[in-house]
Amino acid sequence: MKLLVTGGAGFIGSAVVRQAVRDGHEVINLDALTYAACLENLTPVANAPNYTFVQADIRDRAALDEIFKEHAPDAVMHLAAESHVDRSIDGPGDFIETNVMGTFQMLEAARAHWDREGRPDSFRFHHISTDEVFGSLGETGMFTETTPYDPRSPYSASKASSDHLVRAWAETYGLPVVLTNCSNNYGPYHFPEKLIPVIILNALAGKDLPIYGDGSNVRDWLYVEDHADALLLVVQKGEVGRSYNIGGENERTNLELVQTLCGILDEMRPKSSGSYADQITFVTDRPGHDARYAIDPARIRDELGWRPSVTVEEGLRRTVEWYLNNEAWWRPLQDRSGVGQRLGTKA
Repeated sequence: MKLLVTGGAGFIGSAVVRQAVRDGHEVINLDALTYAACLENLTPVANAPNYTFVQADIRDRAALDEIFKEHAPDAVMHLAAESHVDRSIDGPGDFIETNVMGTFQMLEAARAHWDREGRPDSFRFHHISTDEVFGSLGETGMFTETTPYDPRSPYSASKASSDHLVRAWAETYGLPVVLTNCSNNYGPYHFPEKLIPVIILNALAGKDLPIYGDGSNVRDWLYVEDHADALLLVVQKGEVGRSYNIGGENERTNLELVQTLCGILDEMRPKSSGSYADQITFVTDRPGHDARYAIDPARIRDELGWRPSVTVEEGLRRTVEWYLNNEAWWRPLQDRSGVGQRLGTKA
């Protein structure tokens, strides 16, 4: 397929691009290169003949129209988004502009392209979203594709809005869409403002390992390369108009996750004395912090035959090893705006 991937220089987007290029698809990577983007994420495929990078903003309709006309993609994989909850608390405007208005412009540009091409049945607009749109779970239960939306942060509200826009464009205009909602991703190339890279890099630097509240918040952890496999499967085999929840089947409390990371670091890069767990510090909780997310991935398993291949223990070990071996990648990113600072306190 000829795939137009938005946000392909980001964490999940670059994993999708790398895998799609390796699989032989022709990939056009559209990215505005905002603070969390990193072209070095694409170094393994940068010179591949089936890879093209285009710098553009998804809010720029004129630029989008030119890209669609020049490249005529068979499918769009729309991953470009502002995604850090703490940043959304401090500055919600960027999230509304990118996640809501940017998705609107992408839908309109894709619809115009689809019309020009004669509305082919094979075209797909794949919108990639998050489980955070469903809100917060108690100690039991799981999110399914029919769970009512209940977003609790500016980030999740902006993603819920974009999901609704995509469904509306399918119903009103007939645009052939598929949607996915994923659990928390982790793995190589994870921008160093999210929990797992923060813990790894703070541990190595001898800094505190901050855990919000009492560390009892639960997340389902999905290895990013497993997620990329699932996304490429959905864009090719998913049923039009259908949504698919993608989970890692690996629930952990934040405290359990951090303790596991500390144990791996103790083994791979031992301290001169004591354990990295000695650096754990509990800090004031994030405003509106959702208690638990958990994904029921039965639909994608039963309809498309997908299951995660990487356990959280194996994935965390791979991730720690990658960060230990790739300081030249993460060191310069620590100088970017907001990285290494406590955000999300303005509420």
